[in-house]
Amino acid sequence: MRVVLGVGGGIAAYKAASLLRLFTESGHDVTVIPTDAATRFVGTATWEALSGHPVSNSVWDDVDKVNHVRLGHEADLIVVAPATADVLARAAAGLANDLLTGTLLMAHGPVVMAPAMHTEMWQHAATRANVETLRSRGVTVIEPASGRLTGSDSGPGRLPEPADIFAAAIAATNAVGSGILAGKRVTITAGGTREALDPVRFLGNRSSGKQGMALAEAALAQGAHVTLVLAHAEVAPPPGCDLVRVESALELRDAVLGLLPTTDVLVMAAAVADFRPAEVMAAKIKKTDDGADPVITLIRNPDVLRESVIARSSLAEPLVIAGFAAETGDAAADPITHARAKLARKGCDFLVLNVVGSGLVFGQDANEVTILDADGTESGPVRGSKRTVADAVINHAARLLVR
Repeated sequence: MRVVLGVGGGIAAYKAASLLRLFTESGHDVTVIPTDAATRFVGTATWEALSGHPVSNSVWDDVDKVNHVRLGHEADLIVVAPATADVLARAAAGLANDLLTGTLLMAHGPVVMAPAMHTEMWQHAATRANVETLRSRGVTVIEPASGRLTGSDSGPGRLPEPADIFAAAIAATNAVGSGILAGKRVTITAGGTREALDPVRFLGNRSSGKQGMALAEAALAQGAHVTLVLAHAEVAPPPGCDLVRVESALELRDAVLGLLPTTDVLVMAAAVADFRPAEVMAAKIKKTDDGADPVITLIRNPDVLRESVIARSSLAEPLVIAGFAAETGDAAADPITHARAKLARKGCDFLVLNVVGSGLVFGQDANEVTILDADGTESGPVRGSKRTVADAVINHAARLLVR
């Protein structure tokens, strides 16, 4: 595979050398295009020695080869790491004022960008807008890692590890023309929502997000373009998916409904709170001297799964919708009966039943599910790792999509 590795001008440029080695040791032919600023951190001699190719960042070198057109046109993959705020902005604006941005405008294959910058720069509205613009054009923009930055502070903005960037890049190339979901867009919700009580406290649940992350990995492996709508989770999202972070059920609802028109498969694996406080206190709730207990009134959250089913009737393209049911069973009925009733109420295509309880499912690495279809058929139980379960769910959704 012919790879162009763009290197932006940040201190994290030194990590790109390890990324380059991962590509070359895997047998890929890599051309490195550092920005002028990047060469102040890592010199061209390093890139030439590791890639085996001459390195330039100028459109005026080897003019007869028309490199600013040729490199992007011939590349099977373009990776930019680190992608600084400046590189993101110039790419989003469609500028071509150096060899790297000119090459990006000529890209015919997948483009993966791994941002690295200070937290305030990453969170600035301008950068967020540029990221959304790039993602809307099909560019994979990896979420930066959180951790120690250049100075003494920490936060999101750290370059992901080279191995994670490499995995995201390979996933992006796999999404082109291979896998049962190649060319399809899969939206997955994961984690547990948190409903604010006051500035300090919230109502939450025990979801770790592990099953949702496994679903995202499984969909990526099948060639899908994956958007992960992520509430609170204890594990990191897999590289290669677009990430939409949410806190509450209302935020998750807005994100999901906004994505529906461009979604082929929706998997609602998040643990969404059924209720939220009717009033969020502006200040921390304190104990009173009279010993009175606070009274918290709860109101229903919207039913995001049911609303999604209703909304798809207005969509032009087919949409497969899968729900999850975490059931314990009670005096009235067993878990399967409760899940069947939920499937009928929601109207989705199939429901994945988890039997939950102490030491079961939440936070565990293994899972056991039964897949219930709207037509009354039943698959499973599926037992094994959460990735094994995820593969079964994603494959089931893919079969329904092409049926």
